[in-house]
Amino acid sequence: MIVSPCISICKTDPVTGLCYGCGRSNDEKKIWKEEKTTDSWKKANIEEIQKRMNGWQLESFKESYNHKTKHGISLFKKKVINESK
Repeated sequence: MIVSPCISICKTDPVTGLCYGCGRSNDEKKIWKEEKTTDSWKKANIEEIQKRMNGWQLESFKESYNHKTKHGISLFKKKVINESK
């Protein structure tokens, strides 16, 4: 199973139409949710979205996505939960 690249920073850039957090388009987000979407497509999409990013955005995505794949929660979501305690 491939973990969704959503890192809980769900804001869309009005110019590019891409999410600031994960770099996906709305169409890509929909494809991720479809049952028929293959792991092969998902892996390729993660590679593609990382090519769209650079600098701090790419580093932040990688750090949060790695945390999510290991612990089941993005760093941003973890911070929000900890702040609400």
